[in-house]
Amino acid sequence: MKKLVILSGKGGVGKSSITASLAISLSGKKRIICADCDVDAPNLALVLGIRERDFKEWKALSTNQKAVFDQEKCNSCRKCFDSCHFKAIEWKDNRPCLEEFGCEGCGVCELVCPVNAIKMTDIENAKIGFAETEYGFKVVSAQLGIGESGSGKIVAKVKEKAGALACDSKLLIVDSAAGIGCPVIASVAGSDYAILVTEPTPSGFSDLKRALDVVKHFGIPRSILINKYDINKEYCKKIEDYSKKQGAELLGRIPYDKAFVDALVNLRPVVIGSKRFQDLFDGLAEDVCRKI
Repeated sequence: MKKLVILSGKGGVGKSSITASLAISLSGKKRIICADCDVDAPNLALVLGIRERDFKEWKALSTNQKAVFDQEKCNSCRKCFDSCHFKAIEWKDNRPCLEEFGCEGCGVCELVCPVNAIKMTDIENAKIGFAETEYGFKVVSAQLGIGESGSGKIVAKVKEKAGALACDSKLLIVDSAAGIGCPVIASVAGSDYAILVTEPTPSGFSDLKRALDVVKHFGIPRSILINKYDINKEYCKKIEDYSKKQGAELLGRIPYDKAFVDALVNLRPVVIGSKRFQDLFDGLAEDVCRKI
């Protein structure tokens, strides 16, 4: 099964909306499965019209640990308190206690404790599930718990779950988070092709450069898709020229259109009910199939 990752660098460029419509067009050409790898704020399923009640299952995930203190063993040496880089340990009544959302599970406190009064224990830091879309393919999604860490590991679990559910699917479409952090790196790793979605703005261009560096690091073939290209055609040309120099060809341009807003409000991809955008995304899907 081939893996296509769609990322953006900058948030708010329309990546998930584009992913949803492209997935529908691609599903008409081959069997696909989607993985929403923005585990901090997953919304691909929502764009595809899936609500919480539509998920087949939600299972707890444990990819992180937190410190547990044995107060009877503690000798109040303060080594754990002084060594905690994340300032997650409070000192109360001459004893250490953990802040509710502070611990990153690094384990330093356990290492420095001279009386073995601290143990790292597994915690449930996320949940994972999947749902069937009305368009004939599944979406796997996960939600990181409030204040929890480990998003990169959760992304790996989402991709693993999608692989297990893939059956005879020929293509896994990964909707990455914004930025270039751990969840994005985990989304991009192991992909066969990358589409970088951007917009013709200074911030969009700046973040595209950083996202391109991540993709180039993994040696993944890539192309650029410019959304809302007509809001600034001069900047659009700058992006095209830069991308070409960086070995990323232009996949296409998508015009600014309030139809995307109407589609989101009604929880449906923009290709549904719009011949114009159906033709546009069908053309993009044909190009993607040739490249992968």
